[in-house]
Amino acid sequence: MSLKAAFATDNQKQFMDRHFGDAKYYMIFKIDKDGAELINEIVNTSGEERRHADPQKAKSIIDLLKDEEVMAGVSKKFGPNIMRIKKHLVPIIINEQNIEDGILCLIDNYDKIMAVYEKGADRNHIVLK
Repeated sequence: MSLKAAFATDNQKQFMDRHFGDAKYYMIFKIDKDGAELINEIVNTSGEERRHADPQKAKSIIDLLKDEEVMAGVSKKFGPNIMRIKKHLVPIIINEQNIEDGILCLIDNYDKIMAVYEKGADRNHIVLK
């Protein structure tokens, strides 16, 4: 099985330094142990938060990514809505700056990520260095 992961970015080259839900774009990659393939780039249409940790914002992002069958979200930061998001996908906090380096990091940690994904709604986030 391949992992579908959404990379949070503003410029399609680097991770941004804001929360996952604040990205302008999500680059959707299909990843397995042998490599990765970009399968889609989507605009984040979730809108602005009405209040901090807005549950409507989390639902909007989850719905957007569910349409793409995303299994993991990758970003340098997540906000308090990580508690809602982790019920639907694996939140991955990554310390890489460039998307290309992030892809390699996910390939190297493929088994770990899939094991966490399979825990379902009881999963926690992963921090990759």
